[in-house]
Amino acid sequence: MFRHVNAVVLFVRDFQTSLEFYRDTLGLPVALLETDFVAFKMVDQDFALQAMATAVELFGAEVGSDEARGADRTMLCADTDDVDAAYETLRARGLDFVKAPVNRDWGYRTAYFRDPDGNLWELRQTLNQPPTVD
Repeated sequence: MFRHVNAVVLFVRDFQTSLEFYRDTLGLPVALLETDFVAFKMVDQDFALQAMATAVELFGAEVGSDEARGADRTMLCADTDDVDAAYETLRARGLDFVKAPVNRDWGYRTAYFRDPDGNLWELRQTLNQPPTVD
């Protein structure tokens, strides 16, 4: 039935602040920019921001309710070739990280940050691991 999630759209409270964060701080290239919507150019994935006020108009008031804003109900994950380099680049742009890069037992080196709306992001890099011996 479902084969692939091909798009992620975040509903954001302050569209301009979020646009500047994703475009300028994270450096995502803009593919489409409208008054209350922006799509970023990504490989094999659509990623966009939609102003919360417009989302409420489109989908109803429950989208913007306090219950819909529960902390850490979603984490977005992005692969990178070098977590440490991405970490240093983003810190130089003023981004505060929740957790600095660390190697994980599950085969990734990860670092975590939040966007202006509090959405949690994981940057991850696959670690080269020797084959397991049974």
